[in-house]
Amino acid sequence: MKKSIRHELFERCPKNPILTVEDWPYPANAVFNAAAAIVDGETLLLVRVEDFRGASHLTVARSKDGVSNWRIDKQPTLAPSPAHPEEVWGIEDPRITWLDELKEWAITYTAFSSGGPLVSLATTKDFKKFSRLGPVMPPEDKDAAIFPVKVNGLWAMLHRPVVGFPHIEGHIWLSFSPNLKHWGEHHILLRARQGSWWDANKIGLSAPPIQTKHGWLILYHGVRTTASGSIYRLGLALLDLEKPVKVLRRSDEWVFGPKTSYEREGDVDDVVFPCGWTVRDGTVYMYYGAADSCIALATAKLKDLTDYVLACPG
Repeated sequence: MKKSIRHELFERCPKNPILTVEDWPYPANAVFNAAAAIVDGETLLLVRVEDFRGASHLTVARSKDGVSNWRIDKQPTLAPSPAHPEEVWGIEDPRITWLDELKEWAITYTAFSSGGPLVSLATTKDFKKFSRLGPVMPPEDKDAAIFPVKVNGLWAMLHRPVVGFPHIEGHIWLSFSPNLKHWGEHHILLRARQGSWWDANKIGLSAPPIQTKHGWLILYHGVRTTASGSIYRLGLALLDLEKPVKVLRRSDEWVFGPKTSYEREGDVDDVVFPCGWTVRDGTVYMYYGAADSCIALATAKLKDLTDYVLACPG
């Protein structure tokens, strides 16, 4: 009898994948890497949609239970703007944060410019009208999200620049801003490990941080390069609430990785890539792009995640 091996903190939804191009109201190549938020009591996903040119835009999908009966905007909700040349090759991989002080949502996303991918920012109150702040980080930079509250009077943002000397590396950085537009006080927060680790050489933020009584819960992805390609898996970290530049805990092992056929086979094989998660009644709903082709859902108890990360090395 074959032994069952389970090494994951999240449980996949039996209805996976929950969104595919077959659900879309207009032609598209793939739907994946969606930001997530609870808006007016419903789950709202801001979905990356790739067209048949290879460029991406963002479209809203809404669901009362966060699992089924999705209502999808009939046309792109946020498309690349001709007034913003940094978006010439599309906009990708959004993260959503509610800024209570400003009473609006902040959307960080990757703008694909002719000079490389960079972090751009927009705000909205209703996901119908958007105000673009434009690029806030130079290329190459991705995987950004803003903290929901200020830290010592400044907004804080996690992001992932890439450097190519002496070899390509990507670490998670933390930066601060007085106005969401101009960013400084840059710190390397989480370093990609080296050697044979699952998160060696390049890591990046996944969903925005969740505030818990123990600290800021961080979900991040690690990229393992193999002879047959890259594998994207997920890990956890915990940051100090008052001083998020201080990492309290970090998982040595991955907590979720590609296992199923829809995660292992697609436009990009062996990828699980969450850009958003929500919390309902103590349960975390993690929405992730699977193999750059569809959207899937996995859940976990928030207490189980915090208990796990608190037991990880300091």
